[in-house]
Amino acid sequence: MLVNGKWTANWHPVQAVDEKGGFVRQTSGFRHQVTPDGEQGFPAQAGRYHLYVAYICPWASRTLMVRKLKKLEEVISVSVVEPWLLDEGWHFGDTPGATRDDVNHAEWMHQIYTKADPHYTGRATVPVLWDKKTGTIVNNESADIVRILNSGFGELADNTIDLYPEALRAEIDGLNAEIYPALNNGVYRAGFATTQLSYQEAFNDVFAELAKLEQRLSDGRDYLLGSALTEADIRLFVTLIRLDAAYYGLFKCNQHHLAEYPALYRYTQRILNLPGIRSTVNIDHIKQGYYSIKALNPTGIMPVGPDLSALGL
Repeated sequence: MLVNGKWTANWHPVQAVDEKGGFVRQTSGFRHQVTPDGEQGFPAQAGRYHLYVAYICPWASRTLMVRKLKKLEEVISVSVVEPWLLDEGWHFGDTPGATRDDVNHAEWMHQIYTKADPHYTGRATVPVLWDKKTGTIVNNESADIVRILNSGFGELADNTIDLYPEALRAEIDGLNAEIYPALNNGVYRAGFATTQLSYQEAFNDVFAELAKLEQRLSDGRDYLLGSALTEADIRLFVTLIRLDAAYYGLFKCNQHHLAEYPALYRYTQRILNLPGIRSTVNIDHIKQGYYSIKALNPTGIMPVGPDLSALGL
């Protein structure tokens, strides 16, 4: 991580632990907003902003999905890091599916952080929304960036899709508050647990939440809140699509495969088949990235499976 702008230690997945030995996630440090009128200092402009992402990362994949759905590809450019989590974290390179950093010409993601703040202390995470004009990070919190892309670009975006409609906001917020700790972050709490107790608690949360969601979708609805796709679906999908490829084996979330939840499986297929969404999912990067985590897989051997051909992956 970075301490006062200097890289001080090799990358490690466990950011902090609680009193039970459970995984605690770092809080994001840049929380500015892009708005159509620029009232917060960052006006919506085509070509001004750049998104740094990793296909392995579910939080970054949320932002790629929304960029596609809102038809912002020509408005916001993208750099994709290589899948491996190396000693200095995320790296830009020529691995298939990855890119070089053509905006700041950085080799490592942590150099983007120190360009924005030479004295930055913390982890160099993705996604990052970068402002080319002022040369700084606008935001590095995926939940914020999802909403920025949904509503912050005004007429530059496709506004026939609203992932956070006012009439559903209370329900969306409620679902997010339920799904995030139990499932989205629950798989990480299981995978990076440092005690049996913290692992067991996280494991129980993950599969209790999957059972609840299976029941919710078993009435035949298309999405979590009915017929309309919302940000709650985006947040759930990125975890479901990684369940078999990474979380089942490496994170020991191995009670059930996704296909054992018929409604959730159909739901995952439905979202994957939305225009542009399949291009935001790179299973090779996902497997390479997770299985490169030395603390969990010191030999670096990547599994051949699972067979995801039924999903078209």
